Amino acid sequence: MEENSQQSPELRQEFVQKKKELLTLRSQLNEIHTQKESIFHQLRATRDKIRARSSQISKLKQERDSLTGEVKQLKNEREKLHVQVQEKSFVKKEVDEKQKQFQGPSTYQESPGQLKRQIDALERKIETEVMAFTKEQQLTKTLKEMRARYKEIQQKQQAKTAVLKEANTINADFSQVRREAHETHKLVQDKAQQSQQRHEQLTTLVEEIKALRVEEKPLEAKIKEYRTKMDELKKTLDENSKRVDELAKLFQEEEQKSFKDRAKEKTVEVQEKLKKGKKLTTEDILAFQALKD
Repeated sequence: MEENSQQSPELRQEFVQKKKELLTLRSQLNEIHTQKESIFHQLRATRDKIRARSSQISKLKQERDSLTGEVKQLKNEREKLHVQVQEKSFVKKEVDEKQKQFQGPSTYQESPGQLKRQIDALERKIETEVMAFTKEQQLTKTLKEMRARYKEIQQKQQAKTAVLKEANTINADFSQVRREAHETHKLVQDKAQQSQQRHEQLTTLVEEIKALRVEEKPLEAKIKEYRTKMDELKKTLDENSKRVDELAKLFQEEEQKSFKDRAKEKTVEVQEKLKKGKKLTTEDILAFQALKD
């Protein structure tokens, strides 16, 4: 770069001004960078919150869907149990009706055990005692009636025992199935409530993410604005820095040229002093040395 030396005062003024501008530009650039970093930290914190909530949403969705599947399965089991309860309830009613026929007073005064003892005693009497034919016929007839009555009592007793056993089994089955149906129904309610809680938590997190997205947009816009300003400042700073370097180089060359011109003039004086045998000063020696360099 070549500049007219007559413009040196103006160029020096420009040099000084450009260096001041460089300081100002660097200060502005640092300030904007600090502001940008502050906004960037806010943006990063906001995005961290969004990521954390997104992760929670993913986990809650899995839990909710799993619970919903369990509720569906439990409802099917509950419906099957309800059908069993209805079926066993019908059977229970039938058995209860059977039991009613054995609830009234017995038509026989004697117990089966007592009647059996009487039959055994009568059989021994007929077998061991000597009696008139007519009396034996009468006792045999009585024995036959007693045996028939004993058999009828036995049959009724067996029927009563069978019905009671059947009733106990049916009642136990009915109670078991009804309890299972009740427990399954309670499980359905609990699982459905848990699923609903997960859904409500998920909905809350979705709303929070929406709000954070709203916060995110102006922060992104602000960072974009700061980056644009920094790019503009860097461009201006680079231009000014280049100009300052050019002017510094020019002034350095001028100073070197001026110094050599003065050294040459001084050298002439030194040579004259040497010819005349005069004593050289320190300045004379430096000027002579500069010429040699």
